[in-house]
Amino acid sequence: MPTPPHAETARLKISEAITLRYEKSGHGAPLLLLHTIRTQIEYFRELAPLLAQGYTVYAIDLPGHGHSPIDRRAPFDEPYFREAVIGFIEKLDLNGVTIIGESIGGALALTVAAALPQRIARVFAINPYDYDIRYGDGIRRGNTFANVIIGSLQVPVLGAVNAALENEMVLGKIMGGGFHDRRKLPPDLLAEFARVARRPGYKQAARKVLAGWRSWGEARDLYPHVSAPVTLIYGDSDWSRPDERERTRALLNTRMITLEDTGHFSALENPPELAHIVLGG
Repeated sequence: MPTPPHAETARLKISEAITLRYEKSGHGAPLLLLHTIRTQIEYFRELAPLLAQGYTVYAIDLPGHGHSPIDRRAPFDEPYFREAVIGFIEKLDLNGVTIIGESIGGALALTVAAALPQRIARVFAINPYDYDIRYGDGIRRGNTFANVIIGSLQVPVLGAVNAALENEMVLGKIMGGGFHDRRKLPPDLLAEFARVARRPGYKQAARKVLAGWRSWGEARDLYPHVSAPVTLIYGDSDWSRPDERERTRALLNTRMITLEDTGHFSALENPPELAHIVLGG
């Protein structure tokens, strides 16, 4: 899959247990892109080149995602991912960082900002996934198919069968529930997600992310400690409900922008508008 012009891909060892694949492009102040569950740096293939016009953009594969190594012993909950992102920023000694995250990446952008106030300049939290009240709650809101598949993963026998049978078509139906217009999910990108999912241990790691659903809600406890300016962005067709959005906005005491005709996967469905908000913000 092609990378944005002038992009360099490398790996960074954060600790004995964590190594992250990342992509660097552009020039200027540092900007960190954090993707969501079951995706990877290619998720930002349309957004990253736009942002690279004004920033040095770092897009990372979160632990166990994309082509970052998978530590099967890891919990894959919010504190674990937060530790990895903090380690990345500190290893590269990045300062004045703008963090943009989508879904679980949006929640991470906020918790990392709370933990590293001296290094973070701004935060753009897009559709932060911080509202689950059960296993995979947000994803299950996408459509009936996703509800059945995600719900079955809680049952050991059924979960093992579904994980084994998951293919590009199944993944497409589940992810399609996160779009206002599901035609915006590029077939070649879906094929890449499905190919990466065949890595040993990948689906088990994804299931651990869902199993740690309480940790994403608990992440909200850190939001009031974010001192950097925050812009909260939601697609009008995001899985979150109006009261959940307002709860997060109130904790952050910030402005909230709503993107029209946009679902949960905004970086794929509406990258020009996201870039306009960031570059003009």
